Amino acid sequence: MKECDTVEPDALVERFEEHRPHLLAVAYRMLGSLSEADDAVQDTWLRASRADTSGVENLAAWLTTVVARVCLNVLRSRDHRREDPFDVHAVDPAIDPVSGGDPEEEALLADSVGVALLVVLDTLSPAERLAFVLHDLFAVPFEQVAPMLQRSAAATRQLASRARRRVKGAAPTPDADLTRRRDVADAFLAATRGGDFEALVTLLHPDVVLRADKAVIPTPEPILVRGANPVAKGAMAAMERARFTGLALIDGTVGLVMAPHGRLRVVLTFAITDVGITEIDVIGEPDRLRQLDIAVLDG
Repeated sequence: MKECDTVEPDALVERFEEHRPHLLAVAYRMLGSLSEADDAVQDTWLRASRADTSGVENLAAWLTTVVARVCLNVLRSRDHRREDPFDVHAVDPAIDPVSGGDPEEEALLADSVGVALLVVLDTLSPAERLAFVLHDLFAVPFEQVAPMLQRSAAATRQLASRARRRVKGAAPTPDADLTRRRDVADAFLAATRGGDFEALVTLLHPDVVLRADKAVIPTPEPILVRGANPVAKGAMAAMERARFTGLALIDGTVGLVMAPHGRLRVVLTFAITDVGITEIDVIGEPDRLRQLDIAVLDG
């Protein structure tokens, strides 16, 4: 694309703004962070404003290609920077103002996209993530995705296929009551987000046991809490984190994943009987998180 020094006409500004929601949607799914997605869209505008787009027949497709390449560079840079995909921040990432974004807006966006999907996408290679996001989520043909990755359409199709298998995960554990487990986990999350102490207590067995490893708080030793009231009080203290939490399939059964800015931080698994939740395991240690098979819950 030929570069030009002329000031871009207002028409391009208007057309870019028309496409901004789509570009932000692509960037957010690519990066999992609202602030990074905003930066990627702004970078895309700077590139568009400096380029001669007079010969571009499909501006939406051209801009999608640009923002995807910007995001791919970010992902590759991120991949080189971090050795541990579950690195632990010193501040509480659920309410971390350092990210520069609006926590409430980011929480709503993560909820609409699916926290579990963002978690799984974060485990993919940059190439797999781009192939899956563009093709499976935005219906971009493999023939258009392939040049971004400098691969053939067939190789790009294979990347998306591998990513798709990760997103779907292994088959759920055979359980006739999987729907009820989902309902209970969903109700637990809703009560925690809404600060509904009484609703939470009704979901818990009177003698429920909660175990949290020492990376969750963090504390010098793992935490053990017994009883419906103490466990519910602890959940109320985690209302901020609950905004970045969603349902997921964890090792074949239903649980919760907490992932601010698209990065997995905490997992909750439940033991559920006819009399309510009897056990809750809260996992935050990187080694334990790596061992979990996390996938998107259908429906």
